[in-house]
Amino acid sequence: MSAPIIIAVLVIVLLVVFFSIIPVGMWISAIASGVKISVFSLVGMKLRRVRPAFIVRPMIKATKAGIQVTSNQLEAHYLAGGNVDSVVNALIAAERAGMDLTFEQASAIDLAGRDVFEAVTMSVTPKVIETPQISAVAKDGIELLVKARVTVRTNIDQLIGGAGEATVLARIGEGIVTTVGSAKAHSDVLENPDEISKVVLEKGLDSGTAYEIISIDIADIDIGRNIGANLQSLQAEANTKIAQAKAEERRAMAVALEQEMKAEVVKAESEVPKAMAEALRSGNLGVLDYYNLKNVQADTKMKNDIGSGIKQYVDSKKDK
Repeated sequence: MSAPIIIAVLVIVLLVVFFSIIPVGMWISAIASGVKISVFSLVGMKLRRVRPAFIVRPMIKATKAGIQVTSNQLEAHYLAGGNVDSVVNALIAAERAGMDLTFEQASAIDLAGRDVFEAVTMSVTPKVIETPQISAVAKDGIELLVKARVTVRTNIDQLIGGAGEATVLARIGEGIVTTVGSAKAHSDVLENPDEISKVVLEKGLDSGTAYEIISIDIADIDIGRNIGANLQSLQAEANTKIAQAKAEERRAMAVALEQEMKAEVVKAESEVPKAMAEALRSGNLGVLDYYNLKNVQADTKMKNDIGSGIKQYVDSKKDK
């Protein structure tokens, strides 16, 4: 192989290595867009495993929008795991809307896991969120099913660490339940649904959240169940069961008392033969007296049996 060919191959190899290490095309695009960045900075990004396109393109976008950011700021945010392009878009949107948003604020919001561009957009153009159907009961026991539309915008100052959309909806639901529950009758709420919005707004439900509530509008109110009547019915049923249980308890106690009394009678009757035997031995009762007593008992038993038979006969005649 001749020397010129070897030299040409070496030159080609050097050029390939040069263009693979140094993104010349990206550098030219940056210079043409007025972005001041050196070739050595691009090489340093390569060595730090930072894709130059993820830094240079947002810088070009920011420069064209008149926003001053440095490559070090964007690179540090990228290495921290942030979305550089979203931060730059948020800065541009904030600048166009006249909002005072710094790069440090935007990068902090992005690193906190929030969509900073969406937050700025919501701050400029409020968002409408709808609550699920909320069940509330007025003092007259009638259930109302309320659905509200809430207009909110982002509170940039409280976006980091502030509660989210779910908390806002939960607080609004709590406010609606409290307001309807304090109404004397459900008809009062149906006549003036705007009173719910006024009372809920006065409670400052957006405190400590990432949103600012602009308005609360009642979208729909439906009449649900008669909770009061249902509760009274359940209470009456419970009272009936309690009364039945107490009556059964009294009946059981009466039966037990009756059985105890019968046992006492049987016990007393069992003592009679012993007493008679003792009376005969002691001479207090003679044999003739004893036989007379037995005759009286037999006569009494016979009369009872005859009376019982007559009564059964009369009853059978009446049934026929």
